[in-house]
Parts: sequence; C-alpha cells; structure tokens
Amino acid sequence: MTLEQTLTDAEKLADLDLAQLKTLVGLVEYDGSSDPFPVSGWDAIVWAVGNATQTSHFFQSAFGMELIAYSGPTTGNRDHHAFVLRSGAVRFVITGAVDPASPIADHHRRHGDGVVDIALTVPDVDRCIAHARAQGATVLAEPHDVSDEHGTVRLAAIATYGDTRHTLVDRSRYNGPYLPGYAERTSTFTKREGAPKRIFQALDHVVGNVELGRMDEWVSFYNRVMGFTNMAEFVGEDIATDYSALMSKVVSNGNHRVKFPLNEPAIAKKRSQIDEYLDYYGGPGAQHLALATNDILTAVDTLRAEGIEFLATPDSYYEDPELRARIGEVRVPIEELQKRGILVDRDEDGYLLQIFTKPLVDRPTVFFELIERHGSLGFGIGNFKALFEAIEREQAARGNF
Repeated sequence: MTLEQTLTDAEKLADLDLAQLKTLVGLVEYDGSSDPFPVSGWDAIVWAVGNATQTSHFFQSAFGMELIAYSGPTTGNRDHHAFVLRSGAVRFVITGAVDPASPIADHHRRHGDGVVDIALTVPDVDRCIAHARAQGATVLAEPHDVSDEHGTVRLAAIATYGDTRHTLVDRSRYNGPYLPGYAERTSTFTKREGAPKRIFQALDHVVGNVELGRMDEWVSFYNRVMGFTNMAEFVGEDIATDYSALMSKVVSNGNHRVKFPLNEPAIAKKRSQIDEYLDYYGGPGAQHLALATNDILTAVDTLRAEGIEFLATPDSYYEDPELRARIGEVRVPIEELQKRGILVDRDEDGYLLQIFTKPLVDRPTVFFELIERHGSLGFGIGNFKALFEAIEREQAARGNF
C-alpha cells in the first residue's frame, strides 16, 4: 500500500493535500503489503467523560472543532451520549453515560475524564486480529460488520495498557458521517463572531503512561502484536531533573503516522509527573495528545483568548546562548516564541515548535501538546528539562509534589 493510498481517508477529512499532511506529522514512505498488522492511520480518539454535552460544547467553542455526528437517546441509544467532533483530520468522540449502569460511567468513576479508546484505521481487520491473537493479545471484540443505508464498517478491538483499547476500523465501504447508529448532526448553538476555527489539523502522537517496570513490556507488545518499530528512546539525564525522572520509548507504525511514546516513572527524590498521573488516573492511560498545527503562534493566541492555560516557560530558557546557537534560524523571531512560552528544538532533520497546556480536566491527568513541525521527526528532547521543571512547578502548586 502506498503512502498516497493510506492517506485517502485523511485527505477527505482534512481538505489538506499530501505535502501538507506529510509536513504536519512527519510521514515517511511505507509499503504495507508485507506488514502482518498494517495500520493506515488514526481513526478516532474516544473519550469517556462525566458530562459529554458540556465537554462537546467546550471542544467546539474553545478549540474550534465541528460537530459532525451524534448518537444518544434520540437516535435509539439509551446507554450514552456520543458527540463526534472533527478538526482537520482529527476525530474526537465524546461519550458520557445516560444509564447509570453504563460501562462509561464505571470508567469515569475510576479514571475521571480521559481517553478510553485510541481507534485506528486498518485495511484488513481480520488479518490484524488473526496476527494479534497469535501473538497473545487480548481480543475484546471479534471482527464484525455494522451496516446502515450508508454502507458497512468492519470493526474489532484489542486491549492495550490499563483500561485503554484499540478499536480497528475498516470504513472503506462506508460513506456515512461516522458509524452506523450515528446521525449526522451539526452544532445547535450559534458560534459568536471571531470564534476559533480549525486550530489544529492532525494528530501527531498519543503518549501513554504505564507503571514502573512495565514500559518495555508494552514496547514489546506494540513490536510483536502490531508490528510497530522503535523510533526513539529517552533515559537517564536526558529526561530528568534534580527532583523527578521518567523513562520513555517511542514506537511507530510503518508510515510514522501513528506514534506512541510510552512513559514509566523512574526512581527520583520526589514523585514524578508519571507517578502523579498514575495515582490520579487510577492506573495506566493516555497522558497527552499532541495536536499538529501549521500556525502555532495563532493557535496559542486563540486558545489563550478562550481561557486555555499553558505551562509557563521562564525567560532564562530563551536567553540561554546555547539554545540560540543550537536552534539557528526558525520561521519566527525567538522574541515572539518567548512572548507566548513556545519551546523550540532542532535535530538533524529540521526543527519543531511545541507548547503544552495545563491539565484540561478536573484531575491532574490529561493535557494537550500543540506542535508545529518543520522537518524534525523528533519530540523536542532539548526541551525536556524545561518542560519537566514547568510541570513540577504546577505539581508543587497543587500540593502533589
């Protein structure tokens, strides 16, 4: 399968050309014909939240996402509400329980608002499940078809870390708004003049936090079960401060469109951000989503105007002569990055700009990263210390350090 074929669905969603998508998320050429578990890309990020109606409104109003489909009591689904939102090639499904006995309510009681399903687009669900089962994966849903007047979608699901799952989706025979059982829906409120529109265009990576000593186990899972390759490794002083530390490895599918950094805590003087996440989330889960944008300055300005808070970066970061020498020329003056607290890093392939929100939910767990890539395929290793120190300041303010 060529890169052009794997991006067909994403192009329809994003109205972006191939060159733009490659630049946004660092794609590489890839032939999936011999891959036992070929993954084409992201299908959807499914959230379990305490109030799907309000959370859906929040993502539309503050982040400029568009409501495209809905499932709930008025469509015959008496278990939960599900709002399908889109921004470029990114699809969020926000679910909240209607029935107190719903599994979504159970998930929310354990974890708070968070990601329950990282759904992936695959060209052959049965082939993927057969390989996953042979490699010892837990199959949560056997391959099956769901159909309506718009066509047929083939689905299955496997378990990954904690209570997170990967639903595998082949929608090549379907042209409905999302899945059978969902009705096309647009926003019922009128967006005010100047409201955000399409702040981000693609999903760059999803970071998972796992328990101490289990990172390599889950790296092996993605290698063995899903055919992912190891893309990067961060250990030791590269990814530590004087007070907290973690270890991280990154796995990626063949075209590098789906990237999963996996973190575990490391022994340090105080509780790390990973320890805090595991405590408050009640176990392993998705820590943050990196959202790719082609204009991070405007994205940050727009989100701040909507009340979104970002981790603060001290002026000393930008005044460091080593930083200025290392990053060289970037598309905007460093003073403009400093004004907004945007971090910058360069590697052999190019550079990237990135910034991190504070936690977006009641528990100090899930947050977003905004990332703008200019050739770099990395994750901002040069910024890790500054980022972790910023997180530590927030931990201390919460009394959780």
